[in-house]
Amino acid sequence: MQKIIPNKLQKGDKIMIVAPSSGLKIVRADCRQCSEERFKQMGLELVFADNTIDDNWNKLGTGSVEQRAADIMQAFKDKSVKAIFTVLGGFNSNQILAHLDYDVIRQNPKIICGFSDITAVLGAINAKTGMEVYYGPHYSSLGMKKGCEYTLDYLQKMLFCDDEVEIKASPEWSDDPWYIDQEKREFIKNEGFWHIHEGDAEGTIVGGNLCTYNLLLGTEYQPKFERDTILMIEDDAESYPAAFDRNLQALCHQPDFKNVKGLVIGRFQKGSKIDREMLEFMINNKDELKNIPVLANVDYGHTTPIITIPLGGYAKMQNGRLLIKK
Repeated sequence: MQKIIPNKLQKGDKIMIVAPSSGLKIVRADCRQCSEERFKQMGLELVFADNTIDDNWNKLGTGSVEQRAADIMQAFKDKSVKAIFTVLGGFNSNQILAHLDYDVIRQNPKIICGFSDITAVLGAINAKTGMEVYYGPHYSSLGMKKGCEYTLDYLQKMLFCDDEVEIKASPEWSDDPWYIDQEKREFIKNEGFWHIHEGDAEGTIVGGNLCTYNLLLGTEYQPKFERDTILMIEDDAESYPAAFDRNLQALCHQPDFKNVKGLVIGRFQKGSKIDREMLEFMINNKDELKNIPVLANVDYGHTTPIITIPLGGYAKMQNGRLLIKK
């Protein structure tokens, strides 16, 4: 399938917010105000899709399948919209995959950015159209008042520029519920990347949130490891050691896993109980991973701050360095 690279952003561009998973109602007013100021500071105009409103909130905290799919298609069809950001993650974006028109998406390529449960939508679009998609902050993520500078820096490097970007470790990180109390924050000094296995590798980036990506296994919506691949995965606090281990093993069992040349793992939340010693045990216990470079504790996933990753883009691992070409 031919690769499609959406145009980069420019000041003055219009951004549309959609809610493929959790609804807008969950986002607090202070978070919305801060996020909208951040987009404005980047020179971007913010609009919301027709169904991305507080009223669309059912027993699962989301809109209907039809409403959520319609908003994504509205954003892709609207020629004035240059990028799409998701409100938040959740648990059910995979419900809408069969309701998207991938021919329309292919004919109207544009940036789409989100993470966590949005992995399902990003993966499906990449698999069905060949379009590069972005695993990065939600609309709500930019509502963080403190500790967002690193996130904003890498978001702009990835979405506004064509240059190769070297990923550097953030000075500090946080795993606190910032969305509940914006003032009560705990920042931890970052010890840097964990070099689990040294070595060099390069290839197309595939991945996202591990447990969500695995929902796509065996379906037409799964991005394949069709060529040299750099697998970039992360998981949240619910991914305790045994769960992460078996989900990773499920990927290793894929027939095309032999094309994975390097593995990059995002920082674990404290609640996962996965530290470096546990991760090294799991990695070194898999024959499929013994001869490839593995880099972990990278700034993406469910802790903050986070980088933005072009899924379908190109990454190079050079003996502990990580470089990304959009």
